[in-house]
Amino acid sequence: MLDFRMTLFRLQTTLDKLAGAVTTACLCMIAVFSIGLCAAKAQSSSAEKSIRIPTSGGEVVLATAADKRAYDEDHFATARRVGDTLYLAGVVAGRRDGEGKDTAAFKDQCRRAFRRIQTTLAAAGVNFDDVVMLNTFHVWEGPNFEGDRPAQFAAFSAVKDEFMKAPYPAWTAVGTTSLLPDKGIVEIQVIAHLKK
Repeated sequence: MLDFRMTLFRLQTTLDKLAGAVTTACLCMIAVFSIGLCAAKAQSSSAEKSIRIPTSGGEVVLATAADKRAYDEDHFATARRVGDTLYLAGVVAGRRDGEGKDTAAFKDQCRRAFRRIQTTLAAAGVNFDDVVMLNTFHVWEGPNFEGDRPAQFAAFSAVKDEFMKAPYPAWTAVGTTSLLPDKGIVEIQVIAHLKK
């Protein structure tokens, strides 16, 4: 009887281990499947947000719901294609509530603006390699950045170089006293050439 109980115990232990392994494998498969579905949904939802409005000689490209809102309420396109040229409205890099005024915070604010530009370029089917002209409008002396002009320019240039590689676009940097958003530090405008 003791042998039977030992055999039964061993069998139960083996079954428990096997059930645990099967359960773990099933959970792993479910997790992988779920991640795949989430990634597919994220890709399809970002593609669904992009709106194209035909115009004479081109189209308006609205990459996000915020772009659509700006188009409807403020009456401007964040991106407009004419022929094989894409014009992007300025994107402001600036402080949000609670963000710092130091160089590190400014770099993060610039990255946020460049990612916003990247989203718009992608919605039009291009990327930073296709940018041919960069115009930037800098508030060199203002309450939203602690550093001086050289520090701001160096920080901005470092972040720009994270997104824009050689061959570089033409670039004009202009100083100004203010931007439309009160916490704006630099406004970035780009022009891109669309591939055929």
